[in-house]
Amino acid sequence: MSLNRSEKQAVIEEVTGLAASAQSLVIAEYRGITVADMTKLRNDARSKGVTLSVLKNTLARRAVTGSAFEVVADQMTGPLIYGFSTDAISAAKVVADFAKTNDKLVIRAGAFAGKALDVEGVKQLANIPSKEVLLAQLCGLLMSPISRTAVVLGALAAKKGEGAPAEAEAAAA
Repeated sequence: MSLNRSEKQAVIEEVTGLAASAQSLVIAEYRGITVADMTKLRNDARSKGVTLSVLKNTLARRAVTGSAFEVVADQMTGPLIYGFSTDAISAAKVVADFAKTNDKLVIRAGAFAGKALDVEGVKQLANIPSKEVLLAQLCGLLMSPISRTAVVLGALAAKKGEGAPAEAEAAAA
């Protein structure tokens, strides 16, 4: 179904808005994926805050012109699905996790912080732990010296506590 000029302009404006608010973009080829699998992928993406879209490549190229995602405009050929996410790693994580279980989804490229990512770069971005996990690890690192100090002080207090009654008995005798 072809779009008229105003519909094309609306698509370009929508994708330009997505690109303006997104931190990362992942491009994947979806040739041969069943409708059920694509629905599962879209539901998973939606639950994680990722916007997946199947777009005409010419419209996608026009929409990302002037944005940080222009660096991957040369990769926009063939049947592609575009994943935009406001979180730096969500789009990469959703697409890479789905690609592990479905070999028909082929990651093409990605972009993050104005830099183009190849397939390995997208997979590395997907392997970064989530923000919550990183914060928990940071808290653990900050708590480690405090808890070690508490253990040492507790051991010293217990040692002094054991030695005090023995000295009192020796003094009494």
